[in-house]
Amino acid sequence: MSAIHTFSGRKIDPCAPDRDALSVDDIAHALSLICRAGGHFPQFYSVCQHSVACAREAAARGFSRRVQLLCLLHDASEAYLADMTRPVKAQLPQYGDYEARLQSLIYETFAGAVPAAGEQAKITAVDDCMLRAEFLHFMGVDLLPQGDAPQSEPSFDVLPFDDAARAFLDLYRFLTLGA
Repeated sequence: MSAIHTFSGRKIDPCAPDRDALSVDDIAHALSLICRAGGHFPQFYSVCQHSVACAREAAARGFSRRVQLLCLLHDASEAYLADMTRPVKAQLPQYGDYEARLQSLIYETFAGAVPAAGEQAKITAVDDCMLRAEFLHFMGVDLLPQGDAPQSEPSFDVLPFDDAARAFLDLYRFLTLGA
């Protein structure tokens, strides 16, 4: 069996994804149930919350709505592949290929196109900033001592998964529809 069954009842092969099988609702739901840092934080903090925090940080930095949307979606492939810690990802090049292919398809489907180089640099800067803030908050460890402090005020409170998913979807709709 090469397909997974999603929250909405769709089937998708994460290694050979079909655009029609992607769903922003599935992405929000799955990310709301996946814990950051491989589950090693002292409390639950979801990839969904991280994604929302990244989009809000992009807004605080004055980045375009498109870059905010790209930041919101930057870990969306994990909804279908699961989250994997950076040291493990670095050792699994085939995983990286699957992740890149799926993430590109997600960007094309929900943001119109993959990020340009300048946009990707902003996404990476925001993601690293939030990673640093998360580890300082939860673990007292500064993973990126030369990194930026957030310009936003991220919340590290435990959010029920449905609240996190709703925040993701509300922000997605605001960034794509202006509503």
